[in-house]
Order: sequence, then structure tokens, then C-alpha cells
Amino acid sequence: MSATPLVSQVDFNSEKSELIPPLLGASLAELSTWVQQQGQPAYRGKQLHEWIYDKGVRSLSDISVFSKQWRTELAEVPIGRSILHYRSEAPDATVKYLLRLTDGQIIETVGIPTFAERGEGPKARLTVCVSTQVGCPMACDFCATGKGGYKRNLARHEIVDQVLTVQEDFQQRVSNVVFMGLGEPLLNTENVLAALKSLNQDVGIGQRSLTVSTVGIRDRIRQFAQNNLQITLAVSLHAPNQALREKLIPSARAYPLEDLLAECREYVEITGRRVTFEYVLLAGVNDLPEHALELSKCLRGFQSHVNLIPYNPIQEVDYKRPNRDRIQAFVNVLKQQNTAVSVRYSRGLEADAACGQLRASKN
Repeated sequence: MSATPLVSQVDFNSEKSELIPPLLGASLAELSTWVQQQGQPAYRGKQLHEWIYDKGVRSLSDISVFSKQWRTELAEVPIGRSILHYRSEAPDATVKYLLRLTDGQIIETVGIPTFAERGEGPKARLTVCVSTQVGCPMACDFCATGKGGYKRNLARHEIVDQVLTVQEDFQQRVSNVVFMGLGEPLLNTENVLAALKSLNQDVGIGQRSLTVSTVGIRDRIRQFAQNNLQITLAVSLHAPNQALREKLIPSARAYPLEDLLAECREYVEITGRRVTFEYVLLAGVNDLPEHALELSKCLRGFQSHVNLIPYNPIQEVDYKRPNRDRIQAFVNVLKQQNTAVSVRYSRGLEADAACGQLRASKN
């Protein structure tokens, strides 16, 4: 299978400023070409790149190294930054943002600091959880985002902007980005790939510090693998068998678990990277020891890791979070079966903690 191009060149050569795509997400080469199209020397592209990605400028008219006349001419050219609609900080320093896009749509993003020492000390790592769509069409039964419906895909600049927003607010370089916010990334593959490229090459985040999460779209994981990126692929499994998965994830009816796992194995073979399987633990639904045993059998001989996520309850459904004893029992079974496993306890807000809840309450 031929490789899918990471991102096509952006055409900035438009006579009408309203038709010029936002500059955010454009590479140094693209920006250099664009400034030359405007009659400027190529080195202006490097200056523009620095002001967009390092200085976080929101208007070209604010770039002081450009002449006043050219800044005036560029005033209507969009960079592509969003507007902060709402900000909420949790006691553990996790910050949730609602960002308003140019068409008025609202998306969520989250900044998650990890401290060098527990409780106090310098921030050793800053992770951003980004959205890829306004809403989500997958309609997973336990997910607040799915309950809110789907509006549209996010453009590459709208994805990259989320990272810059968090970076500016924390006044710290972002070290990791996870595509685990609103939406299904592999239904927006072109823009997600373009954003990954920009985050890596323009923002300066290593590929191995980038994670893309998907519930699984037929053939998309295979196609994604053809780019041979060194990112982490996280697959939202949430059930160890087809029948239970169909109850939790409607799209699973058209994409059997066996086919999904086969495609994940191809991903490992092509990229040499293991797959992370995310598994939300729902009390009395998918958290029994027999579920853990069945899950381990599904993944036997697989270069993978299971990331267990105790459920964040939402008002729309009656699912509950299992207690710690039930969670530990699940972990013990997986470990006994030599399945690599970790537990990711949610960080952030006690209220509106689940993805999509804050947007629903403040939109």
C-alpha cells in the first residue's frame, strides 16, 4: 500500500484575504514561500515562524520586526488563534479551557502538569489533551462528548492553537500532547496528521511524546501506519468481546473486535511501536475478573499495553466507577496473565471532570 502523504502544501496565494487559510500550522518552508509571494525577502518567513510559534503572536500587525506599512497590509490575514471562552483550574493544578473558534463553536482542551516531586516542586512535564472535532459522531454510550452530538472537524490550526494556548497560560513548554479530547481523530485524519507534523517540526515536540487515541475506524489504523510515525497509538477498547463492545460503542457493530485487533497487529508490524489499549472500567459492566481474563486472551502475543481508566460519571447515564478493590482485582488478573497494565486515575475537576461535560455546562 502506498504511503499516505503527511500533509499537502497549503495554498496561501489568494487575492482575497478572507480566503487565505490561517497561517498557524504552516511550516517554515510554507511561510517562507508565502512571504515571497507578498514581495518580501525569504528571511521574513523565519521571522514570521518565530513570532507565530515561539512568541505566540495573535495578529500580524503586532510583529514589530515588520515594517509598519506591511503590518497594515497584513492586518486582515488570519493567524488562526482561538478566543478563551472559559477557564477552570482544579486543586491539583490541572486546567480545563473552553475555546471559542471563529465560527462560534466551542471546544475543550486540558493542560495537565506533572510535578517533579509529589505535591510541591517544579513542573517536570506539561501534557495537553487536545480535541480534534466539535463534538463526536461515535456516540459511545458512557461518553459526555457523544451525548452532545457532532458539528464538524477541526482544522489543523485549531488543533495546534490548543497547544499554544496551554503553553502560554502555563508559561512553560509543552512536553506531551494527547489527542484524547472531543472527537474521533481518525475521522479527521488529514488535519490530525498535519497538526502532528506542525507540533513536531514547528512547536518542537518529539514524535514519541505525541499520542493519538481512536475508538477504531475500519482501515484507518492501517492507513495511519503507512506514515510510519513514531507516535503512540491508543485504541479505546472498553470491552473484551464483541457483544459487550457493541453495547458500549455503537460503531463497533460495523467493525468487529477481531478485525480491529488484526489491524492493530498490522500497525505494530509496520511501525515497530506497541499499541496502548484504553479500557474504561464501568462498575458491574466490564470490570469483573472474567472480563480481565478474556481481555488478556484477546491480547496474547500482542506488543501492547493496557491503560485502565476508572470511569468519570456523567448525569446522562447511570454507569458507576468501580471501587479500588475491584480495580485492583482487575489489574491482578491481567498481571497474572503477563499483560502489561497501568491504571490512569483522572486528574482535574471534581465537577465536570469527564471529557465534554464542561463544554455542555458552559456552552
